[in-house]
Amino acid sequence: MPGADAAPADRDPGLQPERTRLAWRRTTLSGTVVAVLAVKAALHGGATTVSVLAAALCCALWLAFVRIAHGRIRALAAANRPPAITPPHASAATLCVLALAVCGALLVL
Repeated sequence: MPGADAAPADRDPGLQPERTRLAWRRTTLSGTVVAVLAVKAALHGGATTVSVLAAALCCALWLAFVRIAHGRIRALAAANRPPAITPPHASAATLCVLALAVCGALLVL
């Protein structure tokens, strides 16, 4: 087959960077909802030290995730062919989301 082993032409990403930016924004919005509900749960029915600390941790995790997400959103918007997310940033974003979910779940229980 002629040209089968030839290097592929530059890929046209189409709307992929835009869809990825929107996905980061949706995930940030979801994290915002979790953080707000965590604060509400912590203050509902009398605030204890543990619940306030858990809510504060949720807020700190949310802020860390927002920082990572907005850095990625800027990188996607700035380049025609954005660079891949680095493993440390991907790991940090994943850990923030998981820890935020665990803290939110602990506040509800």
